[in-house]
Amino acid sequence: MTLRILTVSDVYFPRVNGVSTSIETFRQVLTEHGVTMQLVVPRYGDEVEQAGIVRVGARTLPRDPEDRLLAWGETRRTVLSEAMDCDLIHIQTPFVAHYAGLKAARRLAKPVLATYHTLFEKYLSHYAPFLPEEWLRGAARRFSRTQCNDLDTVIVPSTAMRDRLTEYGVTVPIHILPTGIPLSRFAQGDRARFRELHRIPETQPVALFVGRVAHEKNIAFLIDAVAEACRTVPELLFLITGEGPAEKALRRQAETLGIAAKVRFLGYMDRQHELPDCYAAADVFIFASRTETQGLVLLEAMAMGLPVVALAAMGTKDILGPGRGSIAPPDDVTEFAAAINRMIQDQVLRQRLSVEAREYALEWADDRMAGRLAALYRSLS
Repeated sequence: MTLRILTVSDVYFPRVNGVSTSIETFRQVLTEHGVTMQLVVPRYGDEVEQAGIVRVGARTLPRDPEDRLLAWGETRRTVLSEAMDCDLIHIQTPFVAHYAGLKAARRLAKPVLATYHTLFEKYLSHYAPFLPEEWLRGAARRFSRTQCNDLDTVIVPSTAMRDRLTEYGVTVPIHILPTGIPLSRFAQGDRARFRELHRIPETQPVALFVGRVAHEKNIAFLIDAVAEACRTVPELLFLITGEGPAEKALRRQAETLGIAAKVRFLGYMDRQHELPDCYAAADVFIFASRTETQGLVLLEAMAMGLPVVALAAMGTKDILGPGRGSIAPPDDVTEFAAAINRMIQDQVLRQRLSVEAREYALEWADDRMAGRLAALYRSLS
């Protein structure tokens, strides 16, 4: 029997972030497990119509032009209409999508669950710095607790997120289910082509960050660490791939530290072709977010055989805990810089971790995770 799932989200492609990536990764693979997914997501512009995707009206947000606020009336009506032919409603974000999905589920007596992707208490202060941090944290916890307890069950991508929601007072069942990696997409890349295109000498050591260029990603820490590492490895180049509101501040930081020529902002890269080449062109992947609920880019890098140096904080602990294909230094700029230099200078270590990373990434394959999600859907429907 084929299950029909209605997925509702305040964000989706062409907006690139972890939520969009997670939705699309599961959508592509779930059909192999007897599950079809219908999406209700924002309209960003003149997107081409696609089967299984319904776009609804949305407007831009002040201070955050990348995201959209769904029109409540249209979203509510659309979700209710689409939910009539579905077995279960899966909510992906906690804004208009949450309330439209929950309202439809209760009216139609359908099971409803949500994936809790984002640790809001940790990043609201970056976007509302005029409000007391303690007040924001308390409000975020109460908001999350209320929303989660209105559902039938909640999915989280990591152990740390489950523990945090439990601390909040969430009492509905919580299932740990990470987003899988489409390994075929990250099987290989063209190192030489990328380096030639970006005029990077073959022997120049390259550290790479991939992700949204936002304050909560803690890229400022990475720039400080790269500045420190350059004292030992002066030829080190740091590539930052992605877009976001923190870019101007990070450029100023690099200039102030005197390493502007060693930090390149590459912008958004196509995930099908450019990004695999970018991973292949690097020698070490570096990551320092303290609020990540999973850390998909770590697994993408590992699938490409790229060793990782990252802080083990929140969701990344599940990935970095076994120490396979990665080094997790303490949350200290000097020690992080030393780990980068060790990875660059020790070729034997780098090659060993590269092999480990590829093998480890196999355990996080999208097909395996989709099978677990399909089983959860069936248990609820």
